[in-house]
Amino acid sequence: MRPARTLAALAAAALSLSACGSGGPSGDGGTTLTITANAISGGKNAATADWTKNWLIPRFEEAQKAQGKIVHVLFQPNGVDDEQYKTKIALDLKSHAGADVIDLDGIWVGEFAQAGYIKPLDQTAGPEAGQWEGWSQIPPAVQSLGVFDGKKYGLPQGTDGRVLFYNKTLFAKAGLPASWQPKSWQEILDAGAALKKAGVPVPLQINAGTAMGEATAMQGALPLLVGTGSEIFSGGKWTGASQAVKDVLGFYRQVYTTGLGDPRLQQEAKGRDKSFQEFADGKIGVLAEGDYFWRSVVEPKAGVAPMPDRDKAVGYALIPSRRPGAGVRGQDFVSMSGGAVRVLNPNSPNAKLAWQLLSFMHSAEATKAGLAGEARITSRTDVNEEVLASDPMLGFVSEKVLPITSYRPGLAVYPQVSVALQEATADIVSGKSVEEAAASYERKLEGLVGGAANIAR
Repeated sequence: MRPARTLAALAAAALSLSACGSGGPSGDGGTTLTITANAISGGKNAATADWTKNWLIPRFEEAQKAQGKIVHVLFQPNGVDDEQYKTKIALDLKSHAGADVIDLDGIWVGEFAQAGYIKPLDQTAGPEAGQWEGWSQIPPAVQSLGVFDGKKYGLPQGTDGRVLFYNKTLFAKAGLPASWQPKSWQEILDAGAALKKAGVPVPLQINAGTAMGEATAMQGALPLLVGTGSEIFSGGKWTGASQAVKDVLGFYRQVYTTGLGDPRLQQEAKGRDKSFQEFADGKIGVLAEGDYFWRSVVEPKAGVAPMPDRDKAVGYALIPSRRPGAGVRGQDFVSMSGGAVRVLNPNSPNAKLAWQLLSFMHSAEATKAGLAGEARITSRTDVNEEVLASDPMLGFVSEKVLPITSYRPGLAVYPQVSVALQEATADIVSGKSVEEAAASYERKLEGLVGGAANIAR
């Protein structure tokens, strides 16, 4: 299988790396468990490393001591490129070694599962995994971040969501409502037309092309695709030049050949960054982005493109399906999310105790402590309701977006498929027809996924 071969190649390329031993008995008669993540104090994801060492480990060891158990937890930090970390974890698991609890990017879950490196939680932890109290606090859509082939492999950590941001000042100028919620793609286009008529330089910004990279897929093509009721991978097949893909490309064509969007932004190397600044400067009416845009781009004081009046001037709306009820699962509105998961090492000699550690890490108390006072979206509804109460936008994502969101397929070939989809949108922006762009996309897809038999149309 392609994913298994890919991970095997990664592991073979990293034989010089040393695999970590799984937890076993300690000198005082207790048991040692290990946690690993791509996080290190003073470096990459430092907050996660600090929380693990300074809060999580002492609290868990104390909780176990109160039950009469001696448990020692060791943290194995990393601070490397994501692909290097992925390679190291693949090598550890292939060698039947590695930490008991492992952080993974959610997009790797399917690949690791197909390679046999990780197993469903009910196989590693037993029936206790299905009885965990936290499942009731994690929306089913968010749970799917750690699901592959209908089986739960891991617990989702923090996540995010995509929405439509809009400039209320420009909307007022165009005679559009301050509380805008389009119910179809046509209503987005209608708003764009009104903004254009009012003299707004760039009415709509829907990421397109290869210069935007994965942002084209996550902020544009994939949300639109799930809005047609289709997904990029479903039922064991990849979506080819189907009517759904043609509908997505048709929407792009309406935006970028009628003056509603700026084709140049999609082709410039720094086009996405430029779109951020243009939105902050009042030159873009509607922009599709993740909640990162609110938290880190237009944040009034420390944002990349700060907007002092953000809270009053910036509105946000759900991404509508092509028409009401046409989205995946019959939804009126859709979104896409990303995030990380934590999994159990199937080779752990203390799998049930490791599950107690993993579930403790995802308890409400631990999840809240991991935020360190910051307002960030977690996978748990009960925590979000408390910590996001003072931030309406992030609360909106937690309450309205997460229950309806979708995730990318966690398969090794997905990044290449994403590039092919990005290239299809670039074809549209450069003036090619929907049929030409769709046909070119499918030809590339066939070469990536093993032929026409693995493609749905």
